Amino acid sequence: MERRVELEKSFKPSWIWAIALGSAIGWGCFILPTDWMAKAGPLGVIIGLILGGLIMMLIAVSYGILIEKLPVSGGEFAYAYVGFGRTHAYICGWFLTLGYISIVALNASALALLGKFVIPSITNVVFLYETNGWQVYLGEVLIASIAIILFAYFNVKGSSLSGQIQFIFCVILIAGVLLLTISMLLNPNTSLDNLKPLMKPGIPAITGILAILAIAPWAYVGFDNVPQAAEEFNFPPKKAFSLIIYSLIFAAILYSFMVIATAVANPWQQLVEGKPIWGTADVVSNTLGIAGMIMLCISLLMGVFTGLNGFYVSSSRLMFAMGRAKILPAAFGKLHPKYKTPYVGIIFTAVFCLFAPWFGRPALLWVVDMSATGVTIAYLYTCCTAYKLFKWNENGKSLDIGEENSNGLVSPLKKFICLIGIISSISFLGLLLIPSSPSSLGTPSLIALVVWSVLGLFFYLLKRKEYQQIPKETLDFYITGKTLSTGRSTSKSSRETPINIEI
Repeated sequence: MERRVELEKSFKPSWIWAIALGSAIGWGCFILPTDWMAKAGPLGVIIGLILGGLIMMLIAVSYGILIEKLPVSGGEFAYAYVGFGRTHAYICGWFLTLGYISIVALNASALALLGKFVIPSITNVVFLYETNGWQVYLGEVLIASIAIILFAYFNVKGSSLSGQIQFIFCVILIAGVLLLTISMLLNPNTSLDNLKPLMKPGIPAITGILAILAIAPWAYVGFDNVPQAAEEFNFPPKKAFSLIIYSLIFAAILYSFMVIATAVANPWQQLVEGKPIWGTADVVSNTLGIAGMIMLCISLLMGVFTGLNGFYVSSSRLMFAMGRAKILPAAFGKLHPKYKTPYVGIIFTAVFCLFAPWFGRPALLWVVDMSATGVTIAYLYTCCTAYKLFKWNENGKSLDIGEENSNGLVSPLKKFICLIGIISSISFLGLLLIPSSPSSLGTPSLIALVVWSVLGLFFYLLKRKEYQQIPKETLDFYITGKTLSTGRSTSKSSRETPINIEI
């Protein structure tokens, strides 16, 4: 058996909290409040986002349990393997990889979008072509490309550097949102009366809330970056759960504050009826002038930077884990000889994302919308694996993860919470995939989902024979760092039979 390459333990608790929060708060927090209010009204948006955060906390229980039991890179990929075997691990890893890389690309393109509003003289130079109704300029391509390369460099240079800048950016982000919201509320030209009617007229309140609730997996995606870095914790893994919860609480507050800051300036219905391209920027500029725009732009930049950095961490660690497990080429499982970072995955993410600015933002949004499905699938695998870990009573069987006393994990409460997470994940998938849903994927996104699924099937069939020939004990060691079924046979039947749970 080959030596298992492992990452250095360099991530501090504050850095992990910043990775989770900074990855969850991106450009959408500052650009989409008017779009959300058009669906549900100010209070409907806030209720939907808070409920979404609470549901994410229930799902996070499963993450906290599995991070403590399996503190390894790969996160959901490793959990899917432990719970359901190698094929399911591949499926989970395949969709997560696209999801993470797409969000890196989307955050980079958000810089170009910001430039179109703030510094068009730099961004909108050298018109190239129009695609999907979006005019592509060389200036915006260069801005996005520079950001992609710069953050790739930060991540290759070392985990400590990426962790430190993530924490600094998060502190500035929080300060910016608080200062902006307080300034809007205290301005004599704003009023809380502009929040009325609190819910969108003409539709049942629950309809609007559900429309916002459906975006929760996208709005809060980022807390699931924590398990990707679990192998690098320099603190006890059990602490990760509280860090995730704190990040979700902060994220819900920041989202709500930006909705309030947008809605207090003018009657919100008049604002959304005008269908502004960037409604928040319009009201902040008109109310607070240049000082307000500086606060807004700095906050947005910090949200974009933390998203870029956080998803570089998660995508590279996921590909590192898959490379170490021989699912991806072995090069992905190697570390930089000097900086000890998974540099191949970082470089691959950068190269992949450098193509994105040339396709126009609408095309990229289709892929990102589709990737929300992949992230939700990862939630489902995590909750199902955590569910199998516990028993309702002494008569059941729990998932064997190679720990002594594994069969003694009787916890009806934890098992019930994991079951709630399963139901929530399935519900989110339904909201995305059922055509009649208020938040169903559009046709372009569904086409992108089908294309990515077919590609995944093609590469799996190409790699299947080699992948299936790896003995289970060897694969256990590569993915989890230990043999999960000590003393079990290495015969084919033993390797391929999934672990079942009896209740």
